[in-house]
Amino acid sequence: MLGNAVEALGEDSKEQCKFKPKLDPRPHSVSIVEFGAIGDGKTLNTGAFQNAIFYLNSFADKGGAQLYVPPGKWLTGSFNLTSHLTLFLEKDAIILGSQDPSHWGITDPLPSYGRGIDIPGSRYRSLINGYNLNDVVITGNNGTIDGQGSYWWDSFLSHSLNYSRPNLVEIVESVGVVVSNLTFLNAPAYNIHPVYCSHVLVQNISAYAPSSSPYTIGVVPDSTDYMCIENSNISMGYDAITLKSGWDEHGIKYGRPTSYVHIKQVNLEASTGSAVAFGSEMSGGISHVLVEQLQIKNSLSGIVFRTGVGRGGYIQNIEVSSVEMENIHTAFNASGQFESHPDKEYDPNALPILDQITIDQVFGVNITVAGSFTGIKNSPFEFTLSEISLELNSASSSSPSSAWVCSDVVGSSKSVFPEPCPELKSSSYSNSFSSSSIATLTSEGLASHI
Repeated sequence: MLGNAVEALGEDSKEQCKFKPKLDPRPHSVSIVEFGAIGDGKTLNTGAFQNAIFYLNSFADKGGAQLYVPPGKWLTGSFNLTSHLTLFLEKDAIILGSQDPSHWGITDPLPSYGRGIDIPGSRYRSLINGYNLNDVVITGNNGTIDGQGSYWWDSFLSHSLNYSRPNLVEIVESVGVVVSNLTFLNAPAYNIHPVYCSHVLVQNISAYAPSSSPYTIGVVPDSTDYMCIENSNISMGYDAITLKSGWDEHGIKYGRPTSYVHIKQVNLEASTGSAVAFGSEMSGGISHVLVEQLQIKNSLSGIVFRTGVGRGGYIQNIEVSSVEMENIHTAFNASGQFESHPDKEYDPNALPILDQITIDQVFGVNITVAGSFTGIKNSPFEFTLSEISLELNSASSSSPSSAWVCSDVVGSSKSVFPEPCPELKSSSYSNSFSSSSIATLTSEGLASHI
């Protein structure tokens, strides 16, 4: 069913959101109720989900099947999806993640990380999982997946986790993945985590976690290519969207980049992190990313690039354009000072490369710091800035020049206010990457497109 879409998305274009899979109705459908599930919010339905999906797997070579979740509160632990499957949540259907960690199961670390993110060793399995799948759809009539993450947040903050926290949805080594028309609430860690995947569409979703929830992230493309994220609202405790590709020597060895990702028409809030972040685990490389038509509000940072000595890899050929920001502490941030490592085996000579990064057509109000660019000695970061206007708030320094902090960075700028630091003023700096021409941004103009 997604064969044509997969073929179309194979083109080497950053505008991945132009290519939409055609989602035909599945010829077979069953309700979770038929497998004994009870939607009272108290009865554990893990077995019902597992049995239903096992049954529907028999239709994989017959056009696939749909598992229908009707209105109700459906408590469950971890379960696995299968190929050629649609998981459909009706309006007022709520899948609730159990707050008993024994209902989630344990799985090995991802090979590109070598350990769990929170603590060394294994990690809890995600609530909804997929491994080595083809053509899998998680959608609905704005149903809800609620991770009930408070148990996990408290365990993280009290350092009482036995394993790294689970995610809500994690799809691994799969092709043709769609997540759409759903609300995600209170994820233990990540909401949607495609890893080693190709041809992924995340569309028309809402994701929310409280501002106090530690290191919760909305969507995390991880060593994944040909992906579109569009028409969504994401508000998280840490980052709204984070692109990753593995951690230090493990990511370098695995060697699968995140590439050809298109992020378009999304409203983002990130209380203690960034609306859109690259890294810091980017050792497999991140390239050919187009980020456009964003509304960013009430966030610590707007657009962030994170890395450090030992990461290796690269962040290259990135275009960020047509962005509105409001009430942001730091509009742009790039740091090579991240010192977290999975173990002591990382290579201190593995320096990351950040270049061919273009940011243009950005309008911001109530901004404290325009930009902070702290690169790496012997591996300076390269940026091209144009058509940027940031209105600083009273908390900012009275001197516009101090609104930017720069070291070990090179590049060029045009029509940027406040005027950037000298390292970014060279209009003659050679740059092989040019952004597309976009009409002058106004606050009213961008809002009409979102």
